[in-house]
Amino acid sequence: MILRQATQSDYARLHALFSELVGTISVIDGPQGQARFAEILNHPGTEIIVADVAGQPVSTATLHVMPNMTFGGRPYALIENVVTLKAHQGRGLGQAVMRHAADQAWAANCYKIMLLTGTALGARGFYEKLGYDGDSKHAMILRRASQRQPLL
Repeated sequence: MILRQATQSDYARLHALFSELVGTISVIDGPQGQARFAEILNHPGTEIIVADVAGQPVSTATLHVMPNMTFGGRPYALIENVVTLKAHQGRGLGQAVMRHAADQAWAANCYKIMLLTGTALGARGFYEKLGYDGDSKHAMILRRASQRQPLL
């Protein structure tokens, strides 16, 4: 397993990973998806980290390092889109990707790392084992009305 930054050539495999996370209907595809992927890869302070097994990304997390005016102007980090292909789960790949993301954030002098996780998938324990505290802050989300999912 190799930890590395994603490149444009990883688009198809990462598309498959993101589809496992949110479903194919929620992931941009085709030329528009490739263009958006390139935009993310080139965005200052953003890094898509992958765990590569046999030349294929099988686990990923996106790290955003954000400028900040508080805490002495030190940046903070946000981690999103953490996913490991189901066939590769339970091998420590997700933990390795998350530890690498944390290392990158600390190297950028971030004073904290934030992430959100869904309540239905039971991922909270995964993050807590890595040292994340789910009780010190409350996360809140506001979505545009047209993007809200109906309550079941």
